[in-house]
Amino acid sequence: MARTYGERDRRRGTAASLAWLVEEVGELARAVRKGTEAEQLAEVGDVLAWLASITDQLGLSLDEAARRYASGCPRCTTLPCRCP
Repeated sequence: MARTYGERDRRRGTAASLAWLVEEVGELARAVRKGTEAEQLAEVGDVLAWLASITDQLGLSLDEAARRYASGCPRCTTLPCRCP
């Protein structure tokens, strides 16, 4: 995503990118309720793309963030989660 949209998204800024992410989450919610599987998949991709863009703008690693959950729940440390 950084190679595809990074420069443009950095000019836009994190606040505007976050607004786009929220809009895409809304579109995903609509697709989950009323859309086809193809529409749902497209919206999941859009949400992931905006999340990746924001992560890049913040200088963070999406892979590192995902690793937080690699061994199960980060709160109770079990897999599956056994949190109350």
